Amino acid sequence: MESLLDKGAMESGDGIARESSPFINSAEMDRGNMYEGKNMALFEEEMDSNPMVSSLLNKLANYTNLTQGVVEHEADEDSKRKEVKVPRMGTFIGVYLPCLQNILGVILFLRLTWIVGTAGVLESFIIVFMCCACTMLTAISMSAIATNGVVPAGGSYYMISRSLGPEFGGAVGLCFYLGTTFAGAMYILGTIEILLTYISPSAAIFKAQEAGEETEAMLNNMRIYGTCIIILMAIVVFVGVKYVNKLALVFLACVILSIIAIYAGVIKTAFDPPDFPICLLGNRTLSKRSFDVCAKFTESNNETKTTTLWNLFCDSSLLNATCDDYFSLNNVTEIQGIPGIMSGVLADNLWSTYSEKGSIVEKKDQPSVAGSEEIKMGGLPYVFTDIMTYFTMLVGIYFPSVTGIMAGSNRSGDLKDAQKSIPTGTILAISTTSFIYLSCIVLFGACIEGVILRDKFGEAVNGNLVVGTLAWPSPWVIVIGSFFSTCGAGLQSLTGAPRLLQAIARDGIVPFIQVFGHGKANGEPTWALLLTAGICEIGILIASLDSVAPILSMFFLMCYMFVNLACAVQTLLRTPNWRPRFKYYHWTLSFLGMSLCLALMFICSWYYALIAMLIAGCIYKYIEYRGAEKEWGDGIRGLSLNAARYALLRVEDGPPHTKNWRPQLLVLLNLDSEQLVKHPRLLSFTSQLKAGKGLTIVGSVLQGIYLDKCTETQKAEEHNERWYIKE
Repeated sequence: MESLLDKGAMESGDGIARESSPFINSAEMDRGNMYEGKNMALFEEEMDSNPMVSSLLNKLANYTNLTQGVVEHEADEDSKRKEVKVPRMGTFIGVYLPCLQNILGVILFLRLTWIVGTAGVLESFIIVFMCCACTMLTAISMSAIATNGVVPAGGSYYMISRSLGPEFGGAVGLCFYLGTTFAGAMYILGTIEILLTYISPSAAIFKAQEAGEETEAMLNNMRIYGTCIIILMAIVVFVGVKYVNKLALVFLACVILSIIAIYAGVIKTAFDPPDFPICLLGNRTLSKRSFDVCAKFTESNNETKTTTLWNLFCDSSLLNATCDDYFSLNNVTEIQGIPGIMSGVLADNLWSTYSEKGSIVEKKDQPSVAGSEEIKMGGLPYVFTDIMTYFTMLVGIYFPSVTGIMAGSNRSGDLKDAQKSIPTGTILAISTTSFIYLSCIVLFGACIEGVILRDKFGEAVNGNLVVGTLAWPSPWVIVIGSFFSTCGAGLQSLTGAPRLLQAIARDGIVPFIQVFGHGKANGEPTWALLLTAGICEIGILIASLDSVAPILSMFFLMCYMFVNLACAVQTLLRTPNWRPRFKYYHWTLSFLGMSLCLALMFICSWYYALIAMLIAGCIYKYIEYRGAEKEWGDGIRGLSLNAARYALLRVEDGPPHTKNWRPQLLVLLNLDSEQLVKHPRLLSFTSQLKAGKGLTIVGSVLQGIYLDKCTETQKAEEHNERWYIKE
């Protein structure tokens, strides 16, 4: 009996033995765990309240951001491996840090300043607040589902499929898989953007030959570098998850140090703002990449010399040269790019400044004289906007920066007390990141000049990363920090997504993906990794971070919407197995979360939303038509049964009104010795009597004891049913 129980504990719900530990060298760690904290506490109760510094450092050293069920090659290939007890992670290491790391990422460093500059502080605040409210409500629903029993590997997919039935589970699981995969593509594009724009612009393969070709050249560079990086990352994941695992703490440290650098920089601007002068011609911002002196001419030895800037706008370097009309009429001025938190620049940045594609970034309230605009402005050193901006588009670009809330629930089996850790850790992580985002919006608006905020690639500040200009002690802290954190996030997406696909494939509910359930002998999902890299490549070929972000927003929003739906349905049905230990949820909150997710989907992009729904709908119908029967219970069927029961109880006892009367017939069919219907025309007559309305109950009587006549009964039922359908 004992060995049977042990075996049951080792295998997950789908009968596949899974690794219970996300750590490397679990056996050694366990030996350490045996004595951990014993010398500090006399009783077990005291041990919980007296965490040792060494034990905290020990746990941090083994910190991992990989989901549960990630099997380690080296450990698995060792045939003498003995089953070790599960390493127990607390709320901080097991849930809070992975969520924090997954939520903070590429958008914060590369796009948040631009969103603040374009939408203004007030509208940016609304965007961030909506997205954070959406994830917070989803986290409350998720906490309820995750504390209602154990969630094995597969996280959100498992939660939804076991509560709403396999059709919804499969549809949402695949949506979540596609979202995670496109997130990988977005992180890789962010990595290349940091590399080619801020770290090493000379590494670009394609160079712009003429003015106006910069965007096209950049996209081609993204495609080439992206393909190389995705191949490299796929090889790293294939060779061993161990390496991704060991670097998790490095990537986490990068994110935290970068955020501390931003706050330190903001504090420093109060008494000593950094020196980042911007050059303006009239009210138009000039790109500092092509000249160094911000003046039309310089005086030296009583001689007036024209500058490089003059040569860019005029046909020769002589003072009597023919110049651009706007250049002749307006003065060149220099202002501070980061006036500091005490400067009152916040008032200028409160309101939105949306613009068309290719328009010049201009400073409000700056005097300028309009020139004749016949001349093509393409070759002039202005800072141009690269895409058309409007409120709903910014929501789509920003939303991916709040995803990542599932990181804790995906590893519930590795936690000391999952029922307590998942809600606490996830909700704390969302609160922390929401505070960081909301405070950053106000601080960016209060410290940085509006034209720099709207300058997406930092051209006005010598090609520096805009967040970097604010950071202390140096812009490189953010550049290097964001580079490593986006690299790490990309690797983690490529590690997590194949495992999710493998979990769905092994459940056997979607027949055509069952091949992806197989892998190497140790369970590494090789085929799933290849498919993930292929789908990621589609995102890379799109090549624009601003175009990929709304796509993955759709898939994540759809997944969150169904998590909320699952919680609301279970609560309303009061199903007997619905007993979450997390008590602070209510079906109205879940319903509000679901409505907000749906609204955000259509706000981001109505056509992407329809495509995402169509994909999910097709998968749903396919599973319904071809999928395997699973005994998981189906929440939607439960809902219809509840509705039927409610309707029956509401039928009043009194005589029905003539308008509402429908014929209700009882038909007794006579059967012959073969259990065939003797008078099938009786059913035709009934059908005509009730004219497709009302209710007909058909019965037949067989003489004898039921246990003896069991086969005849079944046969008679089949024959009768054939006639019902025919008539």
